[in-house]
Amino acid sequence: MTTTATTPRALRPPRAGRANGQWAVDGTAPLNANEEWKQEEGGLSVRARIEEVYSKEGFGSIPPQDLSGRFRWWGLYTQRRPGIDGGRTAQLDDTELSDEYFMLRARLDGGALTLEQLRVLAQISTEFARGTADISDRQNLQYHWIRIEDVPEIWRRLEAVGLQTTEACGDTPRVVLGSPLAGIAADEIIDPTPVIDEIVERFIGDPELANLPRKFKTAVTGHPSLDVVHEINDVSLVGVVHPELGPGYDLWVGGGLSTAPRLAERLGTFVPEEHAAEVWHGVVRIFRDYGYRRLRAKARLKFLLAEWGPAEFRRVLEEEYLGYALPDGPAPARATTPGDHVGVHRQKDGNHYVGAAPVVGRVSGEVLTGLADLMADAGSGRVRFTPHQKLVVLDVAPDRLDALVSGLEALGLSVSPSPFRRNTIACTGIEFCKLAIVETKAAAATAITELEQRLADVTPALDTPISLHVNGCPNSCARVQVADIGLKGQLLTVDGEQVPGFQVHLGGGLASPERDEAGLGRTMRGLKVTADELPDLVERLVRRFLDQREGGETFSAWAHRVDDEVLR
Repeated sequence: MTTTATTPRALRPPRAGRANGQWAVDGTAPLNANEEWKQEEGGLSVRARIEEVYSKEGFGSIPPQDLSGRFRWWGLYTQRRPGIDGGRTAQLDDTELSDEYFMLRARLDGGALTLEQLRVLAQISTEFARGTADISDRQNLQYHWIRIEDVPEIWRRLEAVGLQTTEACGDTPRVVLGSPLAGIAADEIIDPTPVIDEIVERFIGDPELANLPRKFKTAVTGHPSLDVVHEINDVSLVGVVHPELGPGYDLWVGGGLSTAPRLAERLGTFVPEEHAAEVWHGVVRIFRDYGYRRLRAKARLKFLLAEWGPAEFRRVLEEEYLGYALPDGPAPARATTPGDHVGVHRQKDGNHYVGAAPVVGRVSGEVLTGLADLMADAGSGRVRFTPHQKLVVLDVAPDRLDALVSGLEALGLSVSPSPFRRNTIACTGIEFCKLAIVETKAAAATAITELEQRLADVTPALDTPISLHVNGCPNSCARVQVADIGLKGQLLTVDGEQVPGFQVHLGGGLASPERDEAGLGRTMRGLKVTADELPDLVERLVRRFLDQREGGETFSAWAHRVDDEVLR
């Protein structure tokens, strides 16, 4: 099967110098091997081979281009082979790093699950994934130890309850982040559910959008807590109220982190609900047609926005893709409440929602089954995962709250977590990820336990959250540049030997009740800690902050104010 590149609306005059692989400027001829195989045969087509050939003939029957490329379009990555240390991550190729098992990502748009869907996810973990299950900071659920032989049956079970893995990875429109409180919050500006549903139903799996320059991340919220990390997505629709047109969305584009972090920018437009999916479609097509494809390191939308600026991006969107002008609109107000939604809160219908924190998103088939049983006993049929590695149980009657809360705590899902447990997230790390250099989940969990004990005396004084994000490599899946304390994995030399450690970033943050606006943290050159020293670092910084803060100063403001020596 051959896929034909979509022809852009009109070719722009080519720029002087070397082509960047922009279809609307340079034409669609591929400029690297990755672009060649994507045009030769798109990632969506590999599903038939998985079902008809690979699942029957086994791992050894899978050719490299499908294994390391097209499988991603269906949420599949080979996981890291056990026993390969972080020092060899950059030395080995994908074949040498890969085990014969897969990480499988279940795509959960809006993080929304019914009780029936939750039970299916739990069963898949137990039967096919050795009990593994991680809630990601993209609201997905990630499994490990998946065998290719089991993938068709996993798909059958997921799709029987309305779930999918389609475009959970790859150069595609990935999962749509959505407010966990969609449709239930009394203070909601607008319910994003119709927009998320329309985007997913119309465009996910569309071959016309299945060959983008790189991944494309989306977020939609209508809640005033600004709970979908909108500043670091390629496109975000954020609920606002226009003084004349009523509730709708403010449009943000061009956010992303990794090794070249950039916060998204407002285009200054107001997007009515009925146009929101169409506007999203326009933005993703701009990325498809104008995004840079020659170098993958420069292929995210943020690089195009950096060149064009928001005014030119808006002009192209309106004139070339929508065919009409969008009205100007207001910016979102400052966040009103924490966006993780942890704790017990009242819904607009008189029931309650209950937000709980696993340890850095790590759950299991057993925990998910226990959660489903608790929900059934509480009369709840819905749960939602959050972009902060938390979960929120919806529709709990007041007389069922106590039993649910105590049951969640017994499962290790804390409704009243310590500030360290609540505000720490971690990526997959070297346990399973082929890009990782250091271990993350266990290191973060150990640090949480240590900090709860060491800082018990000052915890009552922590009236502002201090976020700790632990990442296993420079790619920032755990968002280290927008954490109060961000730790980027790398190897350090101690007494002539390499040991796991972290580069430290301080003072970053996204929308919150404590911050007027998002900001990137300081990269502390020369401030590095071994994994064993992680709790020491955090304890030292927290105590210094509490000793030196001025008034109601946040940790981020303090970290940007004081001299480097104070932070070392």
